[in-house]
Order: sequence, then structure tokens, then C-alpha cells
Amino acid sequence: MDFAESQRSPRKHPVGLMVVIVLHVLLGYALVSGLARRVVEVAIKPVETKLIEEIKPPPPPPPENLPPPPKNLPPPPAFVPPPEVQVAPQPVAPTITTTTVAPPPAPVTITPAAPAPPAPPAPPRAAARPAIGNISACAPTGADYPAAATRAEATGTTRIRFTVDAQGKLAKAEVVKAAGPSREHKLLDRIALDKLSGCVFKAGADENGQPTGGTFEVEYVWKLE
Repeated sequence: MDFAESQRSPRKHPVGLMVVIVLHVLLGYALVSGLARRVVEVAIKPVETKLIEEIKPPPPPPPENLPPPPKNLPPPPAFVPPPEVQVAPQPVAPTITTTTVAPPPAPVTITPAAPAPPAPPAPPRAAARPAIGNISACAPTGADYPAAATRAEATGTTRIRFTVDAQGKLAKAEVVKAAGPSREHKLLDRIALDKLSGCVFKAGADENGQPTGGTFEVEYVWKLE
């Protein structure tokens, strides 16, 4: 049967017309009552689906007088995957990096400072030297013995103290011990003082070698020969 003729069948037109009329009535009611949106959303889907189902043409009939299928066809060749080809990777040339290394610093030689020479020893301090006089050159002799002392046989020891300044000059002379108590002994003491005071004196020196004065005593012994 021809498809166009099947669509012109007088039985299907009244049904479609009735569906269209009903849809218009529902649409008008929905517009009037304010429920158009909800009614349209609910009603359209079944109607459209129905219309599509009504309009969809039936599948065509299978063709007639098809040639019979071939008999004893050979099976398709089996799929053989191509062999895998191992491709060796290209050798990568090594990268040579040259690093300039600074030469090591020269070793630092620290020469120890020469030890300071030891301080020279202090010179030994000179011993202090007392003032002296050359008594032997001016001492009294037998000729100086008084006649009165000889007659009285007066003897004894006269001690005289001399004081010399820093220039070696006699500053003072005095009898600190008499030869005896008599007048003749006094004569002996005076002669010893006079004779010894004329001697040559020498100043003393301190520990630093500086000249200094001093005091010393001399004893002269009177005796008869």
C-alpha cells in the first residue's frame, strides 16, 4: 500500500480535529483562569508525543526478490598486528662542563716575633766609701814628745774625731778621748790634734758614686822609747 494513501485515510482526520479543538478549549480556559502556564506545561507533552506518534511513518517493508546469500564464503583473514620495531635511541653527546678552579692561596707563614733581648743586668752598686785621711804622713814623732811629759813619763792614747766635707776639706776636729787626766796628758792631746789636723783628707762617696762628706776617728798612742 502506498504511504501517501494511508495518510489520507478518512478515519484519522476526525480524531485529529477533535484533539485540536480540545487543545484550543483548554488553552483558552487556561488563559482566562490564569492557569495557562501550568496547564500548558502538563498538557503539551502528551499531545506532542501523541501527535508525533501519529505522524511518524511506519518503517518501509523489506525489499522483495533479494538475491540469496552467498554460500561457503571464506572466513575473513585474521588480524595480525604488525611486529614492533625497536628503535634504538640516538646517543646523546655528553655535555662537558669546564669549571675554572682558583689556585689555592699561598700558605701564610707567620714568623714569631723575636723575643726581646733580656735587659742588661743592673750594674752592681758600688759600696759606699767613707772619708779618710793620710794619717801616717802627718802623725807626731818622738821629736814632738813634750819634755815635761817625758819627765813625768806620761803615756796614753789620744782619740780624735775628724769631720770632712764633700770637697775633702777638714770641717771639724775634736778630742773625744784624752790620753790621761794630768796636765802632761793634756799637752799630748793638743800636740796630736794639731799635727793630725794638718793631714791630707779625702771625701767619701755614696752607693751611686757621688762624693759625700763623712766623719771618722783616729787614735794615736803615746809611748816612751
